[in-house]
Amino acid sequence: MQESIKSTDAQYVLPTYARQDIAFVSGENARLKDSEGNEYIDFTSGIGVVSVGHANPEMSKAICDQVSKITHISNLYQIPPQAECARRIVQQSGYAMKCFFGNSGAEANEGAIKIARKYGEVDGQVKRYKIITLEHSFHGRTITALKATGQEAMHNYFGPFPDGFVYAKSIDEIEGLIDDHTVAVMIELVQGEGGVQPLDREKVQALASALKAKDVLLMVDEVQTGIYRTGEFLASNLYDIEPDIITLAKGLGGGVPIGVVMTSKTATLGPGDHGSTFGGNYLSTAAANAVLDVLEAYKQSGQLDEAFLYFESELKKVFESYRNLFTEAVGFGMMRGLRVKDAETLARIISGAKTEGVLVLKAGRNTLRFLPPLTISREEMDEGFDRLRRALAAL
Repeated sequence: MQESIKSTDAQYVLPTYARQDIAFVSGENARLKDSEGNEYIDFTSGIGVVSVGHANPEMSKAICDQVSKITHISNLYQIPPQAECARRIVQQSGYAMKCFFGNSGAEANEGAIKIARKYGEVDGQVKRYKIITLEHSFHGRTITALKATGQEAMHNYFGPFPDGFVYAKSIDEIEGLIDDHTVAVMIELVQGEGGVQPLDREKVQALASALKAKDVLLMVDEVQTGIYRTGEFLASNLYDIEPDIITLAKGLGGGVPIGVVMTSKTATLGPGDHGSTFGGNYLSTAAANAVLDVLEAYKQSGQLDEAFLYFESELKKVFESYRNLFTEAVGFGMMRGLRVKDAETLARIISGAKTEGVLVLKAGRNTLRFLPPLTISREEMDEGFDRLRRALAAL
């Protein structure tokens, strides 16, 4: 890595990330090249963001065409690509909802919390405000989204927090925690940062039915699982449930910042209740529409499902070949994980993989996480897994 890049970063950027000594300068689909000319296979896609691959030509063209006309004008006016993006999201989801656009997953979850809190008011009086989330969940870095995150270690230093959040140890405990002040339950159907931990489908369906009977909102954080990451457009479709509120981000923009909260409670928020200067502007929604173009066609052609099956089969081969290192294979679609026997071994695997030229991620305490671009080719998968095997063999 060029020392000038590293020294400039160290001098002028707050040290909130434990950065690795790599600076990438170009990419193509699941391949990346760094400032020293080294090539890598990317099994991370910017933590599930670069859904249609690096330098996707259709997305690049859409962004360039839009920037040459209008980049931003504010939500005081009609924004045609935003309206079109909302239409496509709602129609593909299969739910009768409307969308609000922000800039990130954390903002989308903030919007979800605001919808729930206002829904819990009666004649302007706060009646219900509590929101139940799960331990080991992750919902964002803003003060409120951080408090919604069920990881106590992440709450250090930043209090006092907004109150009203209750943490369940498991999905089995949620219903027993509901009281007269509970307005919503917020879950991830697959906990990403918590270790690629899928929730049991039948338990989720039972919970959804129980909440509906109690008029408690079901909010599903699909920031990481949405936009075909788990196989269907939404993981909620895969689980065959009808949430009241869904949040999206990451893969929708393909690398351009975007966040969406969508809800069936379409009359809850009115003018002035919520807003965003940049949210859903021409640039971000033009990019999102291009992403949807690519992934809709990829899904309809059958190529996406074929890629999922091939990635799963190749990952299973790695798991079976190294049972001395891995204890379990978990996840759906291209949101996958291998449980590693201990944290030290996990760190060595990630470091060795980088040395061999393949990028992988850590999740939770002991999970090796895989979030490749959804458009990754078989050739790129084969090369990436070959490099990973060399790293594992060297341990």
